[in-house]
Amino acid sequence: MKRRERTRQLIELGGLVAKAGLVELTDDDRAVIFGLLDEGAAALRSERRDEALALWRRRGKRAFALADDAAGEP
Repeated sequence: MKRRERTRQLIELGGLVAKAGLVELTDDDRAVIFGLLDEGAAALRSERRDEALALWRRRGKRAFALADDAAGEP
């Protein structure tokens, strides 16, 4: 069961990369995508972790809401 849950998690995370438009914006350059993620991880290891989390959480919630509105969901 844990393998199935892990597979689902990885698929969902990949979906977020695609939903953010990173595949198209980087021409599917996985080194660039990994670099972006690594940069974000570095920010989370820094003294500004809480600030970064708050900013990205607000942006993420806004992006989800805009995507849901565009899809016609309540």
